[in-house]
Amino acid sequence: MFFDSHAHYDDERFDEDRDTLLKGMPGKGISYILNAASNIDSSKECIRLAEKYDFIYAAVGVHPHDAATLDDNSFQLIAEMAKSPKVVAIGEIGLDYYYDYSPREVQKYWFRKQIQLARELGLPVIIHNRDAHADSLEIVASEDISTVGGVFHCFSGSWEMAKRLLNMGIYISVGGPVTFKNAVKVVEVVKNIPLDRLLIETDCPYLTPVPHRGKRNDSTYIGYVAEKIGEIRGISTEKVAEITLENARRLFKI
Repeated sequence: MFFDSHAHYDDERFDEDRDTLLKGMPGKGISYILNAASNIDSSKECIRLAEKYDFIYAAVGVHPHDAATLDDNSFQLIAEMAKSPKVVAIGEIGLDYYYDYSPREVQKYWFRKQIQLARELGLPVIIHNRDAHADSLEIVASEDISTVGGVFHCFSGSWEMAKRLLNMGIYISVGGPVTFKNAVKVVEVVKNIPLDRLLIETDCPYLTPVPHRGKRNDSTYIGYVAEKIGEIRGISTEKVAEITLENARRLFKI
């Protein structure tokens, strides 16, 4: 039984079959799904899905791509939505210097503000970090992330970076890229990480694992991620599922 710790079922790519797909999840070994938001509208939809399905939980927040859309009023909306009973995290938040859809200073400002909000509300954070390793580390350290808790989702940094995050109490989440042929850094992280600090995810509909790469991703493919981790660590897929489910429940207090 799996905990998919990061999904986007509010994405338009699920519009045609969302409910049919989600209704079938418990019968396919998916015990929990955390649906992470990307903006205000997405946050509302994450809550709607979490209220509709017992096994889905929500995170609310604004992704770095949409950071430039935030202002004090919309930030207050996030704070209000975060009080919904099925909301267990603030996210996904962070920095993305690959696309730079929002100015970097704006990304950094709202990243800090959302971490501070999470601390006030007693919620962990779900962090997106792409090509922004140094600034991400600086911000989580200066914001004393150990007092907040959280996870770097779909981790793409080095083992050295992971060690620094682990020392701050952060969890590391791994998804489909661990199955890719060119996976090097994430494989090293999986080899070395204490298993009680590891989460797994799909980030669906993105980052579909091998052998289905190129197709729309969904939570039923998470077994390929667990299988690869088990192969790297010399343990069974079932053991990976069991450990990562308990880790996610601990982090998100479910």
